[in-house]
This record gives sequence, structure tokens and C-alpha cells, in this order.
Amino acid sequence: MSHSHSHTHSHNELKGSNLLISIFLNILITAAQVVGGLVSGSLALLSDALHNFSDVISLVVSYIANRLAGKEASIHRTFGYKRAEILAAFINAATLIIVAVLLIIEAVKRFDNPETINSGLVIWLSVLGILANGLSVLLLKKDASNNINMRSAYLHLLTDMLASVAVLIGGLLMKFYQLFWVDSLLTFLIALYLIWVGYDLLKTSTKMLMLFTPEHISIKEVVRLVNELPKVKKLHHVHIWNLSDNELHLEAHLDLNEDVSITEFDTVLQAIESLLHEEFNINHITIQPEFNKNDSKEVIVQD
Repeated sequence: MSHSHSHTHSHNELKGSNLLISIFLNILITAAQVVGGLVSGSLALLSDALHNFSDVISLVVSYIANRLAGKEASIHRTFGYKRAEILAAFINAATLIIVAVLLIIEAVKRFDNPETINSGLVIWLSVLGILANGLSVLLLKKDASNNINMRSAYLHLLTDMLASVAVLIGGLLMKFYQLFWVDSLLTFLIALYLIWVGYDLLKTSTKMLMLFTPEHISIKEVVRLVNELPKVKKLHHVHIWNLSDNELHLEAHLDLNEDVSITEFDTVLQAIESLLHEEFNINHITIQPEFNKNDSKEVIVQD
């Protein structure tokens, strides 16, 4: 069996310090909104505080996962902690949805019995939330495009900022028009948005944890292109999965047309590596060469 690593993938330097700053800002926001929500009587403000508290937890999880992902592999942990960030993304997505369900329950209870709310306090605290979360979003935006763990933290903070904008609008409507039922409506809308964002992230992270084939990869196309290479008869027993956001693995058996030497097989392997990296960005390849072996030649085989 030949195992090859194409070391052309980029390992993005993730900014752990930016996560720490975001954690600190969210702790301050949460404390302020809890006190403000209790004093003002605003459910929307308390719901935003609960959302922010879930963010503190998710950011701490993301920070720990980010630190673990950088640890070296060992005899007992041959992949290191590279999948920690996918697990963190899964946890963060699940908490978004759980928080959203709790908010919907509370909003429905409050909707029939709207309470008078200190709208001035709501307005000022929502402005604080917009500024602090806006800064956190800017800190994490760059890394969010390259890493699912950072993306989950970024989405938490982005939804927080948008929720604070909604709370601000509600505070203004309550202050100038005494529309106190808006508080419950905004809570409900914030919760629906959390479910929408959380579900997509939960689905993506679950597929990675289950080692599903990435959606942008067509195994049939991979097999077709590899089978067109010289000396290749058929690629089969194929598995393709994400170990982490920037590591895409392929494991397969390769049936050859002739009984080649190791040197000749290395040439075939290099051609496969180049093809798969250029066409599909697959950067870790493990191939088991075969010639006239009596086994199943199906593309997908339950091992």
C-alpha cells in the first residue's frame, strides 16, 4: 500500500488572540444585558443575553478546539486533534438551535401578555451589543472563510449583532409608539433566524463527523478521470472524506493493467496525486495497488 501526502495545502494561521478578545467582549455584553433585561423587563434583551451567553460557551469551545488542532500527532493520537474543530462547530450549531427553541417558547408565553418595558435601557444596551459584536465579527471574518470552527464562532457573533440591531429597532418602537408586543415578536424572529443559521452549520459539521463524501466531490467523476490514466485498469473501494476543513483524504484500491515495479507504480501514483489535487483539491491519498487480485471491483464496497 502506498501512502502519499501532497503538501500543497495551506494551513491558515488562526487568530486565537482574536477569539480571546471576543470571549471577553461577550462576557461584558452578557452581564450588562442580563442586568438590563431584569431591570427593564425586556424579554428580547434577556433573549439576546441568553444568546450572548451561548456565544461565550461556543467561543470558549472554539478557542479550546483551535488550540488542540495545533497539537502534534502522537502514537496514541495519530491524527492529533485535527477533528476537534469540527466537533466544536457541531456543538456550537446545536447550542444555537437549542437556544432558539427556548426563546420561541418564552416569546409565545409573553406575546399574549405584553409587559411595560424600560425602552431607554433597552436602546442603550442594544447599541452596546452592536458595537461589541461588530468588533468581534471583524476580528474573526478573515479566518471564518477558511475554517469551519472559526465560521461557527463568526456566525454566532454575526447573529448576535443582527439580534442587537433588532432589539434596538424594538426599543425605539416601544419608546416612541408604546408597542410593547414588538418585544415578543422580535424575540420570535431572532429565534427563527438562529434556527436557520444553526441548521446549515449543524448539517455541514454532521456530514464531516460522519465522514460523508464532501458535496462538491463526485466519486464517479474521480473514478472516471483516474481510470483514463496510463496503466490504470480500475479505481475501486473508494473512500473520500474531510479530516478537517483543509485536509481532504482519499483511500482506494487501484487495479493495474500490468504487473508493474514499485518505481513504475510511483510514477502512476504521482500522476494520480497531481490529477486529484488539481481537479478536486484532494491532498492526502492512500492507494493500495493490485494486479489480477480476486476481489470485488465495485467503486463503493462496505469494508
